Amino acid sequence: MKQQELIPHLFRTEFGKITAVLCRHLGIAEMGAAEDIASDTFVAALETWPYNGLPDNPVGWLHTVALNKMRNYLQRRDTYNKRVKPQLVVGEVTEALEPDLSDKNIADSQLRMLFALCHPSLSAEAQIALSLRILCGFGIDEIASAFLAKKETITKRLYRAREQLRAEPIELSLPSAKETHARLGSVLTTLYLLFSEGYYSESNNEVLRENLCFEALRITYLLVGSDIYNTPEVSALMALMCFKASGFSARKVVAGMPTGDDENETVLWERELIARGVHYLRAASVGANLSKYHLEATIAYWHTVPEDSEEKWATILRLFDQLVLLDASPVVQVNRCYAVARVRGKEEAIKDALMLEAGHNQYYFSLLGELYAGIDNNAAANYLQHALSLARTDRDRALVRNRLEALLK
Repeated sequence: MKQQELIPHLFRTEFGKITAVLCRHLGIAEMGAAEDIASDTFVAALETWPYNGLPDNPVGWLHTVALNKMRNYLQRRDTYNKRVKPQLVVGEVTEALEPDLSDKNIADSQLRMLFALCHPSLSAEAQIALSLRILCGFGIDEIASAFLAKKETITKRLYRAREQLRAEPIELSLPSAKETHARLGSVLTTLYLLFSEGYYSESNNEVLRENLCFEALRITYLLVGSDIYNTPEVSALMALMCFKASGFSARKVVAGMPTGDDENETVLWERELIARGVHYLRAASVGANLSKYHLEATIAYWHTVPEDSEEKWATILRLFDQLVLLDASPVVQVNRCYAVARVRGKEEAIKDALMLEAGHNQYYFSLLGELYAGIDNNAAANYLQHALSLARTDRDRALVRNRLEALLK
């Protein structure tokens, strides 16, 4: 990887880890300072690496510099002599701040941070926005895209949440089994959105951002490996990610369905990841609770089944009928309409689609364009033009233009 590409890549993968480790030393009330120190560390890399060359261990360099900057911050902090120094001797401070780059320490710090940010005292929107910003390194544009909100709204939400964390006596500790249920929903939503931003990126022109998807997989795997936090919902989310990740090669090659799923090229799908997904889906089948992750994971599994399977789309439609009862979002309803078209024909799908209130959803108008193609090409072209005006990435605009050109030939 070229040097100019390495630092942005490391920012995405290491910023959250560094912030989590720093917060473990400083406390959640000093989260803003931890973010600033992490950001300054990457500024130092931008200023140093082009002239001195890449260090032998770039990740280790970043962690060491961040911890050194934290030492300086502690020494400058006005309250340091009153609150910290009387309790610690110099030797103990130095030892406590030695960089620990072990996977275990980083994983533990990230889990502590993730559950702290999902504290019940914060609103669900604030929990998820903070987690995406601090732990996952999302930009304001990406968070706004995930929430379908304005950038100004997200900025204000993050500010208020940070101020609340400064005032609340929240500890960076893993919740007990009793507290887990109250926080786990927001944790899973955060990981789901992280994976989705990588898979259906609307704030970046890449077709697929694998680094985001694999980061979501990595953190979810930490939950799966815990006796306390590995609930059926966690296993179901892990299964969903495995099934989706198994189609990365197909997603890069094929232009895509109206809703963005590239399930046609099943020959390109990774069988090992599919097998892992099946394993986690079976693990998720215990208990009576049926979550949206169970249903989405099962739908994702059926997308890996070859197209000549007679029961494929009928099963997918039945699953979507259940899913809309739990999640009636525009994305879910648009996907269901596509399944209706595959099972009952375009005319029935059009009736269902026209009843939706999908708002300014480009995939909704892309779907209508596909459904009307061959029935009313003028209407199809109008819907595709509308979808083109709403497309947010070069990839989506090119996809819609190709459909328009094929339609008008």
